[in-house]
Amino acid sequence: MSPELQPGLRFAWQYTVSPRATVPQLYHDTPFCLDMPDVLATGYMVGMMELACVHGMLPFLDWPREQSLGTMVNFQHLAPTPPGMTLRIEGEVIQVDGPRVRFKVQAWDEQERICEGTHERCVIDRDRFNGRVAKKRRTAIV
Repeated sequence: MSPELQPGLRFAWQYTVSPRATVPQLYHDTPFCLDMPDVLATGYMVGMMELACVHGMLPFLDWPREQSLGTMVNFQHLAPTPPGMTLRIEGEVIQVDGPRVRFKVQAWDEQERICEGTHERCVIDRDRFNGRVAKKRRTAIV
């Protein structure tokens, strides 16, 4: 991880909400969700907030050897967004503690702010991490 990844670093990312990101489509195998509003699902929105932070970190990582994984999310979903609208997600690094990076993140659709909160990611060595996962798989009781 580059030492230039420091508090105060700002970034922005955009994502157009696809129909598959809505509540009825994301949870298509759960019957009661099929009757829910056709708007951006909170679970999918959280993923977009995470991806915006990944995108903001990329220039400071030795990709693909260094990657990051989410370790904490704390978001408020403030307003609904129908499919087809484009989200603008803006973030700022607020803390770097070794491999842990904490962000303040907000998102707007084309009309209003839809999300705000904090997110934490941990920088990992991909090969070492995958080795840990492989060991866990080998020792798992099936």
